[in-house]
Order: sequence, then structure tokens, then C-alpha cells
Amino acid sequence: MSEQSIFTREAQPGRDDVLLRVSDLALHYPTYQGVFGGQAGAIRALDGVNLEVRRGQTLGLVGESGCGKSTTGRAILRLCDATGGRIVFDGDDITHLKGEKLRRIRPRMQMIFQDTQGCLNPRMTVGSIIAEPLNEHGVLKGRKKEDRVRELLDSVGLNPKFGNRYPHEFSGGQRQRIGIARALALNPDFIVCDEPIAALDVSMQAQVINLLKDLQKQFSLTYLFISHDLSMVRHLCDDVAVMYLGKVMEIAPRDLIYNDPIHPYTKALLSAVPVPDPLVERARQRIILNGDVPSPANPPSGCRFRTRCPVAFDRCATEEPAWRKMAGDRWVACHRAE
Repeated sequence: MSEQSIFTREAQPGRDDVLLRVSDLALHYPTYQGVFGGQAGAIRALDGVNLEVRRGQTLGLVGESGCGKSTTGRAILRLCDATGGRIVFDGDDITHLKGEKLRRIRPRMQMIFQDTQGCLNPRMTVGSIIAEPLNEHGVLKGRKKEDRVRELLDSVGLNPKFGNRYPHEFSGGQRQRIGIARALALNPDFIVCDEPIAALDVSMQAQVINLLKDLQKQFSLTYLFISHDLSMVRHLCDDVAVMYLGKVMEIAPRDLIYNDPIHPYTKALLSAVPVPDPLVERARQRIILNGDVPSPANPPSGCRFRTRCPVAFDRCATEEPAWRKMAGDRWVACHRAE
């Protein structure tokens, strides 16, 4: 791929407002047992995920640990092969792309990882780490590549002269900035941010979030922001999707989710977010969910959430809720939402 094709993409007239569409995405890991290793079942890591991410905006993906948030991001980037469903990126179905076709789409879709220590090779200098995508795709060489690395370091708020240093010489927040610079190297359209602030202290979290917002405006980036921190999601994201046990329960614009949640699971999650007003905090009711999250190897019949739902009724056990559109550009999967 040429330097021109990566760094100077022109806007195409008449493009769809939605950059990424995910429909009924499934990812099942087979389980085996017995002497001959026969397949006994499957772990349903993803089981019918539906998402849309609009150009230049941020979709927040929230939910409990183990619900499939990170797996969704990796499946979208084709780091693992989906069992079913469709992934449509910029109008092209990339669900089953392989070989050179998949390689050509890679520069447009990148990822920022949570583990700032583990995602950077300790034996490589920072300059080499940032230049790795450029080397892999052969887009820049020599002085132009060095200039690009310095430019990327400067864009994430680091001294361009730091290229000869090693990752252990930087703080956690600085290492995350290096990871962001590497993700920006090929000038992507779409970035999966997989809990990029979870391992940082509060002051560093705010700095990284503000950096992501600034970069989004500067480079017209589109984000899928995976996080447990609902207050940061509210600050950064335009839309919010709520996941539970491999499925999206509700997706809506940020203000609708936070001010008027419909799904019982969304209500329970938001009730756990502290309010910075002592009077309001003392007066509001919290929804305490009973029991544990079921195993993805043996999910409940009907609605996945019914075993912990405070308003479940008989229909929830026998019929899976349909994924339906509600008023205000909201989608929800709940029998009570009818």
C-alpha cells in the first residue's frame, strides 16, 4: 500500500453515516471431553451482538467482567474468526476476509490495549515500537519514517526526542500514550479502545481521555470505547451499548441511557454509579442484583438476564426477547419494553 493511500484519504461523497455495522455477531469456542476428545458443547462468548458506530463518534461498550466486551472488539478487528453474523466496515463485509484482502483493511482499524506494560516490547525502543506498523506495511522508509515517529510522539504529548528510550523508562500514563501513538501510525479511521484507562490512576485517566477526545477531533477518528467506568463513558461517548453474557441488552444515545434507561440491567448498572451530591446519593435507591452471572457454556433459556432480573416473569424463561427499535433511536431486547 502506498504512502499516498494511507495518509491522504479523501472523503467519499454519499458515504453512509454509519462506519461500522455488526449484526448477530457470534463467537463460540468448542469444548471437548472424553478419551477421543469429542465436542461436548460450546462456550458462547458472543451470541448475537448488534452494534452500530457512526463516523467521527464514540460508542461506549459497558458491562460486567466476562460479558464479552473485549472479545467483541477483537472479533470486529478480525483478530479472531466469528462463528456467525456479519461485520460491515465502511460498506464492505469483512466478516470472512482473509489473506491480502484482510491485510489491506488492517491499517484502517487499530486497537489500544489495556495493559500498558505487556503490549510494549521491552527490548525495543519507543521509536521502533511506533514505527513497527509502518515497517509491517512498508509505507515509509528512512528519514520520512523518522519524521513520522517524531510527529506521532508530539501528537500524543511526548517529547519527540524520546524515541531512543525504552518502555520501562516511562510511567504508565506515558506508556499508554506510546500505545496510542502506535495505533495512530497508519492514520486509521476506526480504533478499538480496550479499557485504555483501567490501569492508570485518576489524574492520568483524565489526561488520556482528554487526549483521545483531542485526537478524535484532529484526525476525525471513530472509537469503540470499552470500559467499566460509567462516568468516563458518559464524558467521552456519544452512544452507549450495554452488554450482558454475550449479548447487547440496550443501545441508545448517551443522554437517553443515563437519564432514562429501559432495560433492567442498564438500570442496575447505573444505580451503582456514585452521584457527587450527598443529598441525592442518600435519597436514591440502588438496585442490588442477586446471584452470579451464569456460565456462557450453559446460558439460561429465554432472556439471558432473567435469572437475576428483579422484574422477570414467565415469558422471560421461554421466549428470547426480540431486538427491537424504540423511540429516540434506542434499541433494546426486553419483554418489558413493549
